[in-house]
Amino acid sequence: MAWHDLLSLIISQSVEDGLFEVPKPLLACGSLCYAIWSSFLLPLNTPASDMSLDFVALLSKVNTSWWICAFLAAISGAYFLGTASIAKGHRERLLGHEAIDTVHTAQLDACKNICRPGGSEALPAQIVEKTTNFRLHPLPDSHLEERKIKPQANLLAIPVGIKQKKVVDRIVTKFLLSDFLVMLFHYDGVVDKWNDLAWSDRVIHVAAMSQTKWWFAKRFLHPDVVADYDHIFLWDEDIGVENFSPKRYLSIINEEGLEISQPALDPVKSYRVHHGITARKPKSRVHRRMHKFSGSGRCYDNSTAPPCTGWVELMVPVFTQKAWRCAWHMIQNDLIHAWGLDKQLGYCSQGDRVKNIGVVDSEYVVHLGLPTLGASYGDKVSKEALIFSSMTRHSLSSTTQAQSQSSSPPTDFRSAVREQSSLEMKMFQKRWSDAVKEDQCWTDPYQNTTNDHS
Repeated sequence: MAWHDLLSLIISQSVEDGLFEVPKPLLACGSLCYAIWSSFLLPLNTPASDMSLDFVALLSKVNTSWWICAFLAAISGAYFLGTASIAKGHRERLLGHEAIDTVHTAQLDACKNICRPGGSEALPAQIVEKTTNFRLHPLPDSHLEERKIKPQANLLAIPVGIKQKKVVDRIVTKFLLSDFLVMLFHYDGVVDKWNDLAWSDRVIHVAAMSQTKWWFAKRFLHPDVVADYDHIFLWDEDIGVENFSPKRYLSIINEEGLEISQPALDPVKSYRVHHGITARKPKSRVHRRMHKFSGSGRCYDNSTAPPCTGWVELMVPVFTQKAWRCAWHMIQNDLIHAWGLDKQLGYCSQGDRVKNIGVVDSEYVVHLGLPTLGASYGDKVSKEALIFSSMTRHSLSSTTQAQSQSSSPPTDFRSAVREQSSLEMKMFQKRWSDAVKEDQCWTDPYQNTTNDHS
């Protein structure tokens, strides 16, 4: 086999194997050159005895074919180099587009992972304010000076009626001195009659007729509204605070790691202590369980369920921000007395309810048992309550006294409220039971807890 045939075979096989790609113009040029070579130059390889062509004519043909082939080779080479350069640039552009597409895809994936509040998707993320607070920002012509209003780290929210003005004054004054933000829920609709108190324009007033503390809390203490406050005190109004310091209380619950807590009740001065676990233990700082060895509802050292442990009363509860975010979602819109909620608060204790829920003994309060929303003037009240009530009535004008007497609830009003509360508790328990059955993704961390003695 001649060398040019061997070379042609190698090139053809390499192209077929995909080792390199030959542009079509170059391939056509090569074919033409090969034809010229075969027609004019191959005879040179024949033996001398077979040459019948005129030597000069043959030489002329060789020179002509050589220049033709050289010319075509030059054109093909230029095309090849140009095509290679263009192809390189095209590949670079493709790689550049691929890199841009990769970055864009990564950005899209990152954006998908951003948790945006519902309704804010049309806005740039940095302009979205996810939460708010109750800090006052007075107008320029107001007598209040914004620079003198310190940002508060904790919140007291309390339902109030004008009849308990003196009691509420003592509570609010003490909490304001401890740099609390205070919110008053006026369940009797009376707001203006509080204006004579020095602190009235420094607190938030919300009024709605004949609504309970939990109705107000569900609507005005949304977790995103109180997100700036470390602790939320959601108290009743008939509370004596002579032996209570908000600052010391905060210090204790922070040191003890209590997510949900309450101050203990003075068992001697209080109107009534409904649950043994809330009674103050004189030589204790904090307690997290109670013991009861006789009667119904017994509690032992190994009891692990409310109300023996992991439980506080709904009278004066205190929540951390995280615990309140959980508890708020559990409050039902239509169950305004929240009975039954107390036994489930352990699920919001951010861990072990036995450790994270407790009663503070060293900072305690008195349950005065004053006639408030849902109470009757005919009910028995504590001696402390009678003193406060007398002070309040004397501070009211004669007109207000007449209105108060004429609007006093009937003696059976409290019984009606308790009946409604009991019904709401049964409804809440059923809703809880149904929710547990329906939610296949939820696991009860306390399903094996018990108060039985073993």
